Amino acid sequence: MREYLLTLCVTVAVTYLLTGPVRKFAIAAGAMPEIRARDVHREPTPRLGGIAMFGGLCAGLLVADHLHNLNGVFELSNEPRALLSGAALIWLVGVLDDKFEIDALIKLGAQMISAGVMVMQGLTILWIPVPWIGTVALTQWQGNLLTVALVVITINAVNFVDGLDGLAAGMVCIAATAFFLYAYRIWFGYGIEAAAPATLFAAILMGMCLGFLPHNMHPARIFMGDSGSMLIGLVLAASAISISGQVDPDALALFAGGERNATHAMFPVFIPLILPLTIIAIPMADLVLAIARRTWKGQSPFAADRGHLHHRLLELGHSHSRAVLIMYFWSGLIAFGTVAYSVNSASMWIVLAIAALSAVGLILLLLPRFTPRAPRWAESLVPPRYRHAARAAEAAAEAAARDASGTEPEPARPIAVGVSGVNGATAIGPRSRFPDRRKAESTR
Repeated sequence: MREYLLTLCVTVAVTYLLTGPVRKFAIAAGAMPEIRARDVHREPTPRLGGIAMFGGLCAGLLVADHLHNLNGVFELSNEPRALLSGAALIWLVGVLDDKFEIDALIKLGAQMISAGVMVMQGLTILWIPVPWIGTVALTQWQGNLLTVALVVITINAVNFVDGLDGLAAGMVCIAATAFFLYAYRIWFGYGIEAAAPATLFAAILMGMCLGFLPHNMHPARIFMGDSGSMLIGLVLAASAISISGQVDPDALALFAGGERNATHAMFPVFIPLILPLTIIAIPMADLVLAIARRTWKGQSPFAADRGHLHHRLLELGHSHSRAVLIMYFWSGLIAFGTVAYSVNSASMWIVLAIAALSAVGLILLLLPRFTPRAPRWAESLVPPRYRHAARAAEAAAEAAARDASGTEPEPARPIAVGVSGVNGATAIGPRSRFPDRRKAESTR
């Protein structure tokens, strides 16, 4: 565990320290696109944050290669080299897209080629554990196609959810943490060496996201861009492929009383990892809804819009930060709830805790629908927006006036009581009653 922590800390440090210079480089290179209709931010923000994240990935793999216990991952498996090859290719395409806006079909082709590069070097799905049946071996073509499909789906799911400051990096960090806990349990709990690469990939992915988040939290100083979102999506997919498609459930039969029992015991987490519908359920749901919505409207599935889940949270009335935290909450609940259920699926306390937290999440989700009014004695303990209902109504009226006229309405002039005027007289009532004073102020 200490070597994993060292690798994690090095990845965090390198990513964090590189992000500042990368931001200056992105500004100098002009990688600051104009504000689009679907964007939430209001000021041009540099992209190319994926450069720093790729530097963290390389640093993490380099450090792990020189550690005593983790060096065996590179000697006994070709998966780290396969990951680095595919990551370098998808990262390069992402950098070009952040600068020159590459067509969506070209990016899709690059994603498939990156997945194919990893497949050619041995990072592929060999079998699928099916509950109550056992291990189903796949042919070479079946495993390759399933691997490419999983990589492309995961990359686009992460890319689609990258719409708010800190959202994609935080959600992938949560997913990587859940992957790490599961893979570490398989490796050290059951002594299965095939789970070692996935454990290393998850630790490095956590470091990449944690190192980038301080620069990307609202208000973001830099965006990861497609060079970052596609990169972390590919690393996440590689972890899923390594832990679910190459760890033989037969090795677990010694501890679970037979192949079928072993497969059934690991069902709560094996199937979600093969088709990552649980660990990254929120990005996957957003991807499926986006494709269905755009196809229904007769648009391309790759056409951008403002119908993503994070956009809907903002439309409900959530602030930027609270919308991100709500997405974090649901991602963590699904990811860690699945891992906890896989450890002890017979525990009723785990099911009750997940149900209770889901109820809390629904309440937080619908919070803007409520109109709480704090009593006078508690106004100092609540946010300003809950203190005076009249203030909120006035703000809504001003916003409606701006929308109707397209200009800023003239603010109401305050009433000055007991304020000395220009000639030392006391002004009582609106300042508009003193034209001489207004004229004197305007000529200063």
